[in-house]
Amino acid sequence: MSFASRFARITVGVIVTLAVVSALFFAFAWHSSIDPVEPPTASAFDHAVVLRGAQLAALGECVTCHTAADGRVFAGGRAIPTPFGTIYSTNITPDPLTGIGQWSLAAFERAMRAGVDRKGRDLYPAFPYDHFTLLRDEDVKSLYAYLMTRQPVRVPAHPNELDFPLNFRPLLAGWKLLFFRQGRYRQDRSHDETWNRGAYLAEGLAHCGACHTPRNLLGAEKKDQHFGGGESENWHAYAINSASQSPVPWEANTLQFYLRNGWHALHGVARGPMTPVVENMAGVPETDVQAMAAYVISLMGQPTPERVRHAEGLATRKVAPPVAAQPDNVGATLYTAACAVCHESGRPLPFGGIDLALSIGVSGEDPTNLLHVVLEGLPAAGEAPMPIMPGFAHTLSDPQLLALLTYLRSRFAAKPLWSDTETAIRHAQEAERRR
Repeated sequence: MSFASRFARITVGVIVTLAVVSALFFAFAWHSSIDPVEPPTASAFDHAVVLRGAQLAALGECVTCHTAADGRVFAGGRAIPTPFGTIYSTNITPDPLTGIGQWSLAAFERAMRAGVDRKGRDLYPAFPYDHFTLLRDEDVKSLYAYLMTRQPVRVPAHPNELDFPLNFRPLLAGWKLLFFRQGRYRQDRSHDETWNRGAYLAEGLAHCGACHTPRNLLGAEKKDQHFGGGESENWHAYAINSASQSPVPWEANTLQFYLRNGWHALHGVARGPMTPVVENMAGVPETDVQAMAAYVISLMGQPTPERVRHAEGLATRKVAPPVAAQPDNVGATLYTAACAVCHESGRPLPFGGIDLALSIGVSGEDPTNLLHVVLEGLPAAGEAPMPIMPGFAHTLSDPQLLALLTYLRSRFAAKPLWSDTETAIRHAQEAERRR
């Protein structure tokens, strides 16, 4: 056989193979549309089911993601930054033209469990269907009932800002093939009912891992580092497994209090993307908060005796020792002038500044959150009894920020300095300028 003949046969084989692979891929990526329905009336749903749906929606933070700043509730349009561009949340009010008013329960369930919308389009995993797939039938129905009884709002979807080929939705089928496993939550009979309830909520509807688990280059959670710390909206979500860096180890009752109230005297206050989480927890049954706390604490495991002894010393000291002025130490001088007046006042949380030896912002694995708090401060949150702190974004230079963070880490954490703090400062400043 001549070279030309062999080349022709190989070429034909490659073309046929590519055609077959492409056909199989598009067959896998294709989803049928689900017929529209007439928007159901509020009277079509049982009141108790709607109330339960409201609690579930609070656990899932639906209002947080699906409400834009200064926008109508559930009308979408909130910008969700990702490493691949900006995705905008959709309108989930029962408006028939721009919302989900024409979605049947089957269409809603497919979106929640399979990440496919009513028209058959794959959804970007910024919508955490990889967690929602665990939901039970009755919970999906309750969420549907709650959303379908909200006020319809006519707000068209804001187009996503993704570069080609990431804006080509059929590619999401490949992502799902690699990383998405559909299936409902299965009880772990080696644990009690409270633990299983907590696991069901934390892994499913509350989708804690979406923030607290690191992601790979394709944006999927690294399952081998489950709850090992991740990123959310330019903030760091701390590790909430055995790698937790909290100066005082979390206990089930302290975590339950923190989730319910947004602060704890031994752990500080919720901030950044964690703020709306605890705000939404106000509408959640105490038993659900207790169950989630019990589950997360089980993943943290027992702290070492050395860590317990260190924590006992921190927990019993009321105020950090007074600080004398140190003219030759820029970080110490800044702390004395701007920070000590609140953080060494002895005034208890939530109104006083936390003893920074207890702060995971200082002791944690990443300086990002500490930088955000220093730059942005802690603005007043309505009528909530929370601390207020001024921001120093327009006061401190980058070298001063570096000096302050170096001092705080050295004095209060007794840990090695963070690596490449200068880069963290630059990223935090860039995020501040985008606000």
